[in-house]
Amino acid sequence: MPAFLTPILVLLAALVVVLALVVLLHRRRGGERQRALGQLLDAADGLEARLRDARAEIEAIAGSDGNPVREAMQEMLRQRLWLQQYGGGASLGQLRSVRDSIEAARRRIDQQLVQIERARAPLP
Repeated sequence: MPAFLTPILVLLAALVVVLALVVLLHRRRGGERQRALGQLLDAADGLEARLRDARAEIEAIAGSDGNPVREAMQEMLRQRLWLQQYGGGASLGQLRSVRDSIEAARRRIDQQLVQIERARAPLP
């Protein structure tokens, strides 16, 4: 093998290694994004289920007039529409931010349901 080919082969090998690392990092980042998107969808599904429970509880007590869950359900619909329109191009940070807001809303609904249960409990 001629001596001038050795540096070229070393350079090509280094280029292949760098390209392999770039592909690996891109796939890993895509995996994180897919996990974040999956977690966001799971959080949205969980919130929607809790909202349905809350709506049923409130309607059982106060009827369907003035149900505060309606606004939360509309917000959930807005978030799902945002996800449908922009989720494909959203950054990992944006996806996590939306998931965090959904989880915070779910915690608030859970707290309201606890308060409803306490109000329904008979006094000792």
